[in-house]
Amino acid sequence: MRTLWLSLLLSTALAAIPGQSLAGETRAAQILDRFEHANQFDHVMIAAHRAGSMEARKTPFAENSLAAVEGSIAIGAEIVEVDIRRAKDGEFVVMHDSWLDRTTTCKGEVVNYTLSELKKCRLVIEGTGAVTNETVSTLREMLLTTRDRILINLDNKLEVTDLPGMVAEARDLGMADQVIVKENLRNRQRIDTASAALAKAGGGFQFMPILADDAVHDAAFAAEVNKAFAPHAIELINWRNGAETLTSNGGPLFGNHMRAEAVRGGWHLWADTYAIVHKPGGFLAGGRGDELAVAAGLPREAWGFWVDRGATIIQTDEPKAAIDWLAANGYRVPYTTGIKQAEPAHTASIN
Repeated sequence: MRTLWLSLLLSTALAAIPGQSLAGETRAAQILDRFEHANQFDHVMIAAHRAGSMEARKTPFAENSLAAVEGSIAIGAEIVEVDIRRAKDGEFVVMHDSWLDRTTTCKGEVVNYTLSELKKCRLVIEGTGAVTNETVSTLREMLLTTRDRILINLDNKLEVTDLPGMVAEARDLGMADQVIVKENLRNRQRIDTASAALAKAGGGFQFMPILADDAVHDAAFAAEVNKAFAPHAIELINWRNGAETLTSNGGPLFGNHMRAEAVRGGWHLWADTYAIVHKPGGFLAGGRGDELAVAAGLPREAWGFWVDRGATIIQTDEPKAAIDWLAANGYRVPYTTGIKQAEPAHTASIN
């Protein structure tokens, strides 16, 4: 009896420790535990931009594809970021651009195609032009692929009023807590608008505000946002003029005051190092982006710089390289073994 009592006490104590995952949990549950306990252990999470289509400056997968999601799960990323639009008949679909030309075999605007028409469009790998056997995914298909395996960040390319519909689809699949929706907040009016929309979505999901330094210049606004939403992460964007040299301090959003607010509020500082087409390298990272880390071979000056300034989530086009470097330098804490593996809902491959 004494042994049984001690065993129960130990199990209860372990369950109460933030960041302590128990074997047998799904992978998503263990990731979610770390997401919800920001700044409590020395681990940097990785979000794969557009599902993680790049590796070593090459694109083995089509962006926003199920194959890219599978690749990101395989390398150990915690989050896949995908972009959400609507088809002509109102269905949520996964597509970054408003036009289909760059990433599919079809031409024209997404909104002018019904879902059945979009299903005839095959995804194309940018750079090589290789046509895959994947078609445009619906939000539901993408959610089914990620469920219990990895968190999914929905980049809303629509209106803030569309967020409740996205959350409803996730809730219908029993995975609302594994979904992170986000919205750019630049003033009090945007806070109020987002609050009203999210209230209609109900609870049980993750909301991540986005703050960009062209509109937000200090940590006081982040404190206001934290009071309104109590988020587990805030995405901070460091815009950069192409003529500037590498940032030396991270800009107005990555100072000591912001880091202190993150610690007090219990939220992750989320930094972006991915590239933007037709913009200078490191445009979202004060010059310290993926190009500097991979092309120039200076990961310490890129990912290491943002970690030093308190970033505990990095969204990148190079998730494998980032994970490898972070792990080699002591910024990745291994997850519990014995994770209950969820089977993928789809088998995604490319020609």
